Amino acid sequence: MEAAAAQEEAPPLRRTRPEKKRKSRRKAKADADKAEEKNPVKDIVDFMLPIVIAVILALLLKTLVFANAVVPSGSMLSTIEIGDRIVASRLAYITNDPQRYDVVIFKYPDDERQNYVKRIIGLPGETVEIKDGTVYVTQTNGKTIQLRDNFVTYCTPVGDYGPYKVPEDSYFMMGDNRNDSEDSRFWDHKFVKKKKIVGKVVFCYYPSIHKIK
Repeated sequence: MEAAAAQEEAPPLRRTRPEKKRKSRRKAKADADKAEEKNPVKDIVDFMLPIVIAVILALLLKTLVFANAVVPSGSMLSTIEIGDRIVASRLAYITNDPQRYDVVIFKYPDDERQNYVKRIIGLPGETVEIKDGTVYVTQTNGKTIQLRDNFVTYCTPVGDYGPYKVPEDSYFMMGDNRNDSEDSRFWDHKFVKKKKIVGKVVFCYYPSIHKIK
């Protein structure tokens, strides 16, 4: 009888150590979930951070790598249509000089708040002259050449202009729509300095995607 009484009075079994750990983990997880629910700032940061990074990258690309423009006039028809959206590379002339026939975006010499789009016709040190719509260039070696005009498809060029002596580190610009282009022939400051060239036009992205040559 005494043995039976002793068994009845034995203390209750204690929880095992693994069970305590599981309870502790559940409590910690519940506390963490509760903390997240009470932290709307973190939700806003998580939402905004990718957007901010994307905007910064876009600004860096636009400032350092690419320039874009909407062409408002028909001075470059038919190479570039009115309303075309174009992209130019700002890196094109970092290590290379602009070349004849390149289509470029540049600061308009008579008002540098505006950007223009034209084709390079005369290079530094050359003399440009237009006779009956045909462009002739006297190169720095003294040789006079007639420039190709296969990109002039919108009109038959007319008129006599020049001669124009291109200064060093400057360029003579003309539009492909020769009879309706406000270009070096008519500006007060007729030449564009290399440092004022924003970039070389590489393609149109709207309303259709195609290279600019």
